Amino acid sequence: MEKDKGSGYPAPSLKGRKRVKPIQFTLLLLAVFSYSLTYLLWPSARTETLPINAAAIVAQCRALHLTPGPPDNFHSRTESDRFQEGTKPTLIRNATIWTGLDNGNEVIRGDILIDKGLIKKVGSVDESVLRSYADVVVLDAAGSWVSPGVVDMHSHIGVMSAPYLQGAYDTNSYKGLVQPWLRSFDGLNTHDEAYQWAISGGVTSGQAFVIKLRPTAERSSSAMLLEPPFSLNGTYIDPAQRPGWRQMKHACGENPSRAYSGTRMDTQWAFRQGYNTARKIKEKQDAYCAKALAGEWKDLGDFPEDLQWEALVDVLCSRVKVHNHCHEAVDLDAMVRLTNEFKFSIAAFHHADEAYMVPNLIKKAYVHPPAVAIFATSARYRREGYRTSEFAPRILADNGLDVVMKSDHPVLNSRYLIYEAQQAHYFGLPVNLALASVTSTPARVMGQDHRIGRIIEGFDADVVVWDSHPLALGAAPKQVFIDGIAQLEKPYTSVKPISAQHAPVTPNFDKEVADAIEYEGLPPLEPETVKPAVIVFRNVGRIFLKDPATRRVREVFTSASAEWVVVVENGRIVCNGTQIACPAALSQTRHLDLQGGSISPGLVSYGSPLGLTHIPGEVSTSDGPVFDPIGLQVPSIIDGTVISAVDGLLFGTRDALLAYRNGVTSAVTAPTSSGFLAGLSTVFSTSAAHKLADGAVIQEVSALHMRLSLSSAISVSTQIAALRELLLAEGEGQGQLGRRFTEVAAGKILLVIDVDSADIIASLIALKKQVEAAKGTIIRLTLAGAAEAHLLAKEIGNAGVGVLIEQRPYPPRWEQKRLLPGPPLTQSTAITTLVSHHTAQNKVSTWVETEAERARDFCHWSGKCRDQWQKSRVFLPVFLPK
Repeated sequence: MEKDKGSGYPAPSLKGRKRVKPIQFTLLLLAVFSYSLTYLLWPSARTETLPINAAAIVAQCRALHLTPGPPDNFHSRTESDRFQEGTKPTLIRNATIWTGLDNGNEVIRGDILIDKGLIKKVGSVDESVLRSYADVVVLDAAGSWVSPGVVDMHSHIGVMSAPYLQGAYDTNSYKGLVQPWLRSFDGLNTHDEAYQWAISGGVTSGQAFVIKLRPTAERSSSAMLLEPPFSLNGTYIDPAQRPGWRQMKHACGENPSRAYSGTRMDTQWAFRQGYNTARKIKEKQDAYCAKALAGEWKDLGDFPEDLQWEALVDVLCSRVKVHNHCHEAVDLDAMVRLTNEFKFSIAAFHHADEAYMVPNLIKKAYVHPPAVAIFATSARYRREGYRTSEFAPRILADNGLDVVMKSDHPVLNSRYLIYEAQQAHYFGLPVNLALASVTSTPARVMGQDHRIGRIIEGFDADVVVWDSHPLALGAAPKQVFIDGIAQLEKPYTSVKPISAQHAPVTPNFDKEVADAIEYEGLPPLEPETVKPAVIVFRNVGRIFLKDPATRRVREVFTSASAEWVVVVENGRIVCNGTQIACPAALSQTRHLDLQGGSISPGLVSYGSPLGLTHIPGEVSTSDGPVFDPIGLQVPSIIDGTVISAVDGLLFGTRDALLAYRNGVTSAVTAPTSSGFLAGLSTVFSTSAAHKLADGAVIQEVSALHMRLSLSSAISVSTQIAALRELLLAEGEGQGQLGRRFTEVAAGKILLVIDVDSADIIASLIALKKQVEAAKGTIIRLTLAGAAEAHLLAKEIGNAGVGVLIEQRPYPPRWEQKRLLPGPPLTQSTAITTLVSHHTAQNKVSTWVETEAERARDFCHWSGKCRDQWQKSRVFLPVFLPK
């Protein structure tokens, strides 16, 4: 039977009763020796009664000053403490290895030999070396990039499990502001389906409690832990052995204020009160140990300790890595002052949206500047994140601060943590630091850089073999090893172009970086009015145009020549060709060098409340949610009314303007709702200054939107019954609501239903057929979200139903549980499956439902999922049925 080794090095005994006699005998000898030594060294003790546990007291006091870390002989180990018996050695041949050494600049071409859960050899592995390894498994990397396992330093994986169920929600306690006695480990769910998803993205380790994500033979939470504190599991602790690092979460700002109905002042007072309690205990311990070590045993009593506060005392003893959730400068300043008041250090500030504006403040923290763990572009969801800048990683690095990219899983899917590093690199973080931000830097910040985060002989065998350069958009693992165990049973990969085997070139954002600092995160974003009316784009590499017949985007031109130009006059292309074929009056034109770039139609965003909110977390900055007609008592004045998003449009939001700057020129947005009926969506221009501007509202009414879900307070059968009644009724006596559904039943307006469950989708297809048979019409139905739509791909295609689907799916709800994750876990994605059952042109449409600003990335990403998409890898062919 396979057996896991313990999760920590020389682990404390879990068999306390069996070790009682040897321990007592040892302590007795130590006591006798201590008595003799005390008698000789401290004459004053000769007249005092020496306690029988004097040796244990002395050892405990001396242990208080031990710095956490591995044993001195750790790097001479030949087998990992996490080695799983029966695991065969592996040789990765012909790899391009990013080791993490030389400040992240070392790249070597060679081999990696793995055995006993450790990296045994890096570089060239001779056949003579292999003779001593029986049954070695050889993996030919064929030049593929290999990196250390990705380390997610801020994740709620295992305590906010997928799918979300109330019985497994252990993310937080609401019993008080300061609770250092709580341990997230006690709620660590071994059945979180997100573990395998994260592994498929190259993630091998995570934190708060530092864990390895792989399944273990023991199948316990304890077996997942990496170097747990000795006090966690054992009944016997060797006081002479250095302890492992502990990790602790602090939070300040809006989160604790909202969760505990307080203010920033309440939070800081709670911190000061808690640390003052811990300080008093520490001072008593210091005084106690000073007497003990001086041989002053009279009336010494028991060692002063309090189980409830011992973790915070350890913070003051520099034995805990403190991770501080903190967004704004006001909160960062408060925490820096707290560290200096109570003399403790912070390992990292997390989120830290305004850290890039106050780098010198960060450097004033006690002992050392904390690292900064941040998102790449996720911002403006709350007021404290409103001034976030995509250039923050570069600015922080330029100021000598450690940068860590994080997921905050499931806020961002941990599977795509490498994408955070990719974005950080695109916006200016150097290649070495971008890769380090998800490997060696978080490992060092957590105190685990002696075993994870780099590819070094003797380190844990946590490595990832990639299908392209890890910083290339869409990079995915070919294989992932954790403790030397291959995690992907049958990985599916796609062939990437040669260009994807190199780190992307970073544009020059010097001006934008300066503006971010000058305007404190709020640089002007309003579009520039172009003058003169004629613009000549030079060095055009590719041209994409919309085909009027199919209403799809297709590539019409590719050129390696620097002579190709496109002339635009008053917003319309009037010529594209060589400079000779497209003459332009030089005095009347503006010339832009695209450096081989592309020209295409603007992208369209769908799926977010773009245009209806400035700050989603601030009610006063948003249009707000609509009433649910079957879940709430609707005021009589609007009973029977269908809400129109066009009435609540907010122009000039930073999200809309940033989306425009990233190629998203228009957006479809529906009224905000989590209930049954949302209302009528609209199409608007992301660059317009206000609703009355020319072209601001592109299409006043786009579709009627609804939501059917298992998570609703209303039963699914009731939701279907209500929809059936609305569609079959003739609209009399129901006001605008009845008239709109009459239009839906007649095929005059598109019906978009947010739905994920394949079972509900099947009911909708059946209902569509029923209504069409009764009415003699064709209902134009589109499914949005549609996580499980691939299970009914054929039926959806035959029914003529459209699909708006998320490109990077994740199952937070039970009704999304059967979604297709895509490579490397499955060969197909939902997109490719639906398209393969596209029985008639335009029967199935697909969409990328994600952050509007990154729509261009996901179009590119979706096009690389399967070989058949290679020709459209820049723009996924999509349309929104009218």
